[in-house]
Amino acid sequence: MNTSGESPPVAARSLWSRIEAITDYFAFPLRTSHYVELVNPLWARHALQARVEKVWDETRDARTITLRPGVNWRGHRAGQHARLGVPIAGMHYTRTYTISSAPERDDRCITITVKAIAGGRMSHHLVRQIKVGDYLPLGLPQGDFYLPDAQPVRPLFITAGSGITPAMSMLRALIAEERLPDSVHIHYAPHEFDVIFGQELRAMAAQHPRYKLQLQLTREIGHQARAGRHFSAEQLNELCPDWRDRDVYACGPPSLLQSLEDHWAQAGLSRRLHVERFRAAYADLPPDAVGGLVRFGKSKIAVQADHLTPLLRVAEDAGMNPPHGCRMGICHTCNTRLLSGCVRDMRTGKLLNETGAIVQTCICAAAGDCELDL
Repeated sequence: MNTSGESPPVAARSLWSRIEAITDYFAFPLRTSHYVELVNPLWARHALQARVEKVWDETRDARTITLRPGVNWRGHRAGQHARLGVPIAGMHYTRTYTISSAPERDDRCITITVKAIAGGRMSHHLVRQIKVGDYLPLGLPQGDFYLPDAQPVRPLFITAGSGITPAMSMLRALIAEERLPDSVHIHYAPHEFDVIFGQELRAMAAQHPRYKLQLQLTREIGHQARAGRHFSAEQLNELCPDWRDRDVYACGPPSLLQSLEDHWAQAGLSRRLHVERFRAAYADLPPDAVGGLVRFGKSKIAVQADHLTPLLRVAEDAGMNPPHGCRMGICHTCNTRLLSGCVRDMRTGKLLNETGAIVQTCICAAAGDCELDL
């Protein structure tokens, strides 16, 4: 049996599917796939996994990881994301990461590019600890942040930090398909050495005249160098005078995205702005907001929590491993029930205090004492 990790040919997979339907009867209560996983985890059909093929440090705190997905993988569209699981200290954590590679890769691999963030348990592990040969649980590609196939666009990419990853996937795909249109890319980073994909971006700008790169370094040494480097209407008019006629694809920190949404709304052009968020946008909380004692009914654990920490993180810090997925209120994998007390949805500021109410632990925090069905 081939154990190299390469996916078997289509005809072989079809034949194996028919054989597997028969052998599953003898593998009960498991499936044949569970035994195949012992030989090659990438051939398992009951769970999708990926093998780490390569790691590459983009900057001092950002790393690109090349993954070879298993047989259940389906192709992604440039700009989409996927869930990735990592076991850390005996617990399983899941995060969603944008696929930074183009779908047109001929080696059937994908890449994710991760930036280590302050307090980020999984991002630090991926950037510092992950190694070639590791196997990681992988979800199928999702998301609607991608360029349209049918209609031509003249894109304006506005990105900051690791928010460059979906734009990079799109640009790589457009170049691979030889259909790169007139494109402008405004990217914000603190310093020259913080620009993820910096060398490749400059090479693209040199090789493709239709791609105009505008790097904005926001923390260069000296006050004069920093002045005016953050997004503003004046800056936009200078860097991209025809921005009103372009479709905008933006990804970055919440403060940048809020500024963009306000600017395009004031111009009456919100329909042209497409935004991808890595974190949920939180509402302003009242000054008298408080946390409380959080009880986890099934786990018999009680911990004190503040009014800003998501209940999912509270549970994880208490040694629990509750179900979770996107961690930004989209997938509802973390849903549980409120048994008593009060919690707050941090996206809206709304209080939930009805017994039996569904609580999304990734975007809700304690608003007084409460008990959850976890």
